[in-house]
Amino acid sequence: MEADFVIVGAGSAGCAMAYRLSEAGSSVLVIEHGGSDAGPFIQMPGALSFPMNMPRYDWGYKTEPEPHLGNRRMATPRGKVIGGSSSINGMVYVRGHARDFDTWADMGATGWGFADVLPYYKRMETWHDGGHGGDPAWRGTNGPLHVSRGRRDNPLVQAFVQAGVQAGYPATDDYNGAQQEGFGPMEATIYKGRRWSAANAYLKPALKRKNCDIVRALACRVVIEEGRAVGVEVQRGATRQIVRARREVILAASSMNSPKLLMLSGIGPGAHLAEHGIDVLADRPGVGANLQDHLELYVQMAATQPVSLFRYWNLWGKAYVGARWLSTGTGPGASNQFESAAFIRSRAGIAYPDIQYHFLPIAVRYDGQTAAEGHGFQAHVGPMRSTSRGSVSLRSADPAAAPVIRFNYMSQAQDWADFRTCIRLTREIFGQPAFGPYVGHEIQPGAQAQTDDELNDVIRDHVESAYHPCGTARMGRADDPGAVVDPHCRVIGVDRLRLADSSIFPQITNGNLNAPSIMVGEKASDHILGRTPLAADDATPWMHPNWEITQR
Repeated sequence: MEADFVIVGAGSAGCAMAYRLSEAGSSVLVIEHGGSDAGPFIQMPGALSFPMNMPRYDWGYKTEPEPHLGNRRMATPRGKVIGGSSSINGMVYVRGHARDFDTWADMGATGWGFADVLPYYKRMETWHDGGHGGDPAWRGTNGPLHVSRGRRDNPLVQAFVQAGVQAGYPATDDYNGAQQEGFGPMEATIYKGRRWSAANAYLKPALKRKNCDIVRALACRVVIEEGRAVGVEVQRGATRQIVRARREVILAASSMNSPKLLMLSGIGPGAHLAEHGIDVLADRPGVGANLQDHLELYVQMAATQPVSLFRYWNLWGKAYVGARWLSTGTGPGASNQFESAAFIRSRAGIAYPDIQYHFLPIAVRYDGQTAAEGHGFQAHVGPMRSTSRGSVSLRSADPAAAPVIRFNYMSQAQDWADFRTCIRLTREIFGQPAFGPYVGHEIQPGAQAQTDDELNDVIRDHVESAYHPCGTARMGRADDPGAVVDPHCRVIGVDRLRLADSSIFPQITNGNLNAPSIMVGEKASDHILGRTPLAADDATPWMHPNWEITQR
């Protein structure tokens, strides 16, 4: 088997590249270890808690014991299915703040500032405002990826935005437009009541072309001859074979599996590779380093009225939701239920938001376990720019072995201060008049947790990953010893090998990572094809005029 381009990973970026490269007339083979995305567990938005907890769809990775979180081993879901993590995630769509990408450029990712990436966000989107306003000039209208807004007809969803405004924060009708900061409607990759994953948006249309196909196999290593990538060794059952690339090999296997594949191929920290008996072809200490994520805490409140989604949290309720979705594509199952959001600054002197909120009109965990109290609601809240860094490394030279994942969560004193601020600001928001008719007692952290030490105990025991890992093969200048890829996504030190997924983020973006991961695939496609990048868009984002002296 051979093609012009061999892409490893049918995830968010890989699907976008398969679409764009085949659209340009090149032949493409996509190597994907996961299977089909058919069935309601993935396609029904309301079933989002199921696929990330199913071994059929998830690699099932866990961290090593995290020393600052009581040695808890944290779940690290990554999609093992076409569409990758876009097929098992919460479908929340956040581009990131303009300053995120300007920071990338400042860190050596030349050509990846906000003006450079905004045209690719527009190219990939078909945006539906849902009648809630927005910034049409900032949005795309003809892209493969449908982006929509929920109905927002639950009174708790509306109360969250009203409470934010009552607390003195701005409202924004489009956090993906000119103004991220504020409270407003949340956007999702949902279209006509169905999860609009990267597989639905990009891969399935690409596979209808004669020049694009998929190879169901486990990628074992990149085959490198005389300093050039010539193919990928894969395992199918008990058989190993090489899928050859006439032009380039492109890794898009996730921020866990892409650095793992580089290391299995002899590209990475030399001493670490030697420990596992792997010949060092390119000594790149940045491979597997710089691992970042967002943590979040669920601030949960009991509701005094039966207005939450708890009414469906029983056998008959779930049967009704599923049956209605299967028959009409409508009802509670047609939404991920994250329908309002907020981005705020934690304190004066912070130039742009560093706290994100997802609001949910039920008190529930991602594993589907509800709070015992019944009706309730919650805000998922966490800081966006922790300076804690971790790593991904090899457990062994066996391609089937899970990597060693250490996030080093909460290793900086500022992390703890920021999380305590998140909790206290959230309590203030839930105390506003808009929640007066609904708010009962605080379920988590609980009213008894007030001091710094008491809040730290809650954070240590209950903080969860938001499932936004990135940065393990960061982009930078070719002469930067910590960089893994250059600004054209070329792996430094090996010819004809590129990497394009969330691994290349120099710094984590402000919000959920699916949108910027797809954007990376879109922009990388033009670099791979040797095209002139889309013309820069110099639209100016809104910044709070008094950010230096006020928090809101």
